[in-house]
Amino acid sequence: MTEEITVLSALAGGAIIGLASALLLFTHNRVAGISGIAAGILPPWGADSGWRLWFLAGLIMSGLLYRLTGNAIPVQTDTPLILMAVAGLLVGYGSRLGGGCTSGHGVCGIAKLSVRSIVATLIFMTTAGLSVYLVRHVF
Repeated sequence: MTEEITVLSALAGGAIIGLASALLLFTHNRVAGISGIAAGILPPWGADSGWRLWFLAGLIMSGLLYRLTGNAIPVQTDTPLILMAVAGLLVGYGSRLGGGCTSGHGVCGIAKLSVRSIVATLIFMTTAGLSVYLVRHVF
């Protein structure tokens, strides 16, 4: 059974992301920026590696649990693997350069009315839009 993305499913997903971000902020005084959380589980390990591992495990498990409910997670791409790998490395580099990723700046930073995060998110989204346009319509 394949479920289409609807306004309600998007709203529910956004509410869950907001709830998880708020819980992390209130329980650990941390921003739910995935790049920062993932970077914190790389050696050398610190005292806060435990909650980071659980957070990332929750991200992975949510997809698996969704799959167990009988729903498909369709992934379709015509993009060569090497191009996706290069794109991933550029995103990782950009996250480090920008002091955070779209989840940290876009979800948490904007919610905290951080000017730095608002500017970073505008740059992320503009760059993403231009990249898609160039790849699909120019190259």
